[in-house]
Amino acid sequence: MSAETVIVLVVIIVVVIFVLVTLFRAIRIVPQARAGVVERLGRYHKTLLPGLNLLIPYVDHLRPLIDLREQVVSFPPQPVITEDNLVVSIDTVIYFQVTDARAATYEIANYLAAVEQLTTTTLRNVVGGLNLEEVLTSRDNINSQLRIVLDEATGKWGIRVGRVELKSIDPPASIKDSMEQQMRAERSRRAAILTAEGTKQSEILNAEGFKQAAILRAEGDKQSAILRAEGEGQAIGTVFTAIHAGKPDDLLLTYQYLQTLPQIANGQANKVWMIPAELTKALGGIGAAFGPKLPGGAAESTGAAAAQAAPPVAPAPESPKD
Repeated sequence: MSAETVIVLVVIIVVVIFVLVTLFRAIRIVPQARAGVVERLGRYHKTLLPGLNLLIPYVDHLRPLIDLREQVVSFPPQPVITEDNLVVSIDTVIYFQVTDARAATYEIANYLAAVEQLTTTTLRNVVGGLNLEEVLTSRDNINSQLRIVLDEATGKWGIRVGRVELKSIDPPASIKDSMEQQMRAERSRRAAILTAEGTKQSEILNAEGFKQAAILRAEGDKQSAILRAEGEGQAIGTVFTAIHAGKPDDLLLTYQYLQTLPQIANGQANKVWMIPAELTKALGGIGAAFGPKLPGGAAESTGAAAAQAAPPVAPAPESPKD
C-alpha cells in the first residue's frame, strides 16, 4: 500500500470521527423530569425541555442536567439551645423541588448545601424562642415556621420547599430521666384517680342496690301485711257471718271460749298466766248445762240443790212477856 493511500485512509477516518462527534454534540436527548441549561459562547442561551433537542456543535455547551422531581434530604442532627438553656439534638428532613433550572444554576453555587445551612440557622432561631416543653409538643408549629422561612429564602434560587419535618428531638440524658420519672408519677397519679373513681362508683352502686333492695323488701312486707290483714278480715267476716247465720246459744259460745284459753296460754313469752274472771262463769254455765233439770225445765246447780235439800232453820224462841 502506497503512502498516498495511507494518508487518504487516515483523512477519511478523521473526517468520519469528526462527523460523528459533531452529530453527537448537535443532537441531545433530555429525559423526562430533567432540564438542561445551554450556554452559547459562555452565556445563557436556553433551557432544554425533555425530548429531542438540536444544538450548534462547538458553539453551544450543555451543562449537567438538573433533576426536577421532588427531592428528600435528611440532614444530620444539629445541637440547638432552647429558651430555658437546654441543648437538644434535632434531625430535620426537607422535601424540596427545583422549579427553575436557570435560577438553580446561576443564582446559587450549591443549592443543596445552601438549603442545609439555611435550615440549621432557621431551626436555631425558631427553637431558641421556645422552652423544652413547647419544643416537644409544638412540632407542627415549628415545621410550619421552618417551611415558610425556607420557602421565602429559596424562592429566588428556583427552589420550592414543600415540607419540613423534625425527624427526632433528643434532649439530654438527665432531662430524659427526669421526664421519665415525671411520666411515671403522672401515670401513677392517673391510675390512683381511676382506682378511686372506680371504688367510688362501686360504693355508690352498692348503696343504690341496698337501697332498692330495702325499698323492695319494705314494699313486699307492706303488701304482705295488707294482704294478710285483708285475708284475716275476710276470714273474721266469714266466721262472724257464719256464727250469726247459725244463731249459736250460750253453751256453744262458752265451749268455744274454753277451747281458746289453751291457745292464749301457749305463748313462749308467757311466764305467768292470769285466769280470767269469766272462767268461773263459763264453768258454771257448762255445769248448769250438764247438771239435773228442775221441774220447770231449767238446770239447777249443785249449790242450789243442796240449799233446797237442807231443812229449814227454826226461828229463835221469843222471850216471855211480862
